[in-house]
Amino acid sequence: MKYYIIIPTYNEEKFISLTLQSLVEQSVVPTKIVVVNDNSTDKTPEIVSEFTSNYSFITLINKKSDAVHLPGSKVIQAFHEGEKQLDEAYDIIVKVDADLIFPKDYFETIIQHFQSDPTIGMAGGFCYIEKNGAWILENLTDKDHIRGALKAYRKEAYQQIGGLKPAMGWDTVDELLCKFYGWNIVTDERLHVKHLKPTGASYNKAARYKQGEAFYSLGYGILITTISSLKLAMRKGKPLLFVDYLIGFWKAKSEGKSLFVTAEQARFFRNYRWKKMKEKLF
Repeated sequence: MKYYIIIPTYNEEKFISLTLQSLVEQSVVPTKIVVVNDNSTDKTPEIVSEFTSNYSFITLINKKSDAVHLPGSKVIQAFHEGEKQLDEAYDIIVKVDADLIFPKDYFETIIQHFQSDPTIGMAGGFCYIEKNGAWILENLTDKDHIRGALKAYRKEAYQQIGGLKPAMGWDTVDELLCKFYGWNIVTDERLHVKHLKPTGASYNKAARYKQGEAFYSLGYGILITTISSLKLAMRKGKPLLFVDYLIGFWKAKSEGKSLFVTAEQARFFRNYRWKKMKEKLF
């Protein structure tokens, strides 16, 4: 199976070479890698250019955009720019962050999952961060969720869900839509990926309400949003984020923002979330 990788990147001169090196050393190398340099002001493009000179399957695209980092929208807009460089001759499309180090057999294993079951629409491993000299699980989500840093999609599933939404919450709505359309999602706990920059390290203050807005846009409703907000704030070790998330939800609701999904899909999402919560309680 052929897989294409798109790497949105902004000011990643410290890490991008480590990410690319781990990708070119895969036991099954990608057919294409497109790095989208999203208006970096450091040496990111120069570093990537060295790789493009040595590896014909790596391409660098330069994109102009606002330097403000709002989670979700900026990175997915860059991802879409990378998509424009791809043809349809792939089986798997992958969105990768520019601060990861993959084990050598990562994508060989991902391909094996897709080959083993035609109903698998998404697959991924787990992010680990360095703490006190040890690599530990970056435990921000349940283990049945694939982190936004390393999403791999079967082409048919990716096309059916309509690609990725350029807003915070994109890496939840993609999985829920996969489930809505009957695709299975696989996470492999054997695949440990080093995440060199912890999630949220570059988020600014203006982004703090975006999570609540994302919950609204997913059609969660206030009860599920309250539970999800509390859970996420506690996992991040910042209880006051709970208030910011709820403010973001009500702000989006009062402004009448559009949902990511149809009313039918929103009902499916709510029912799925309630089912998962009941399973944990009982």
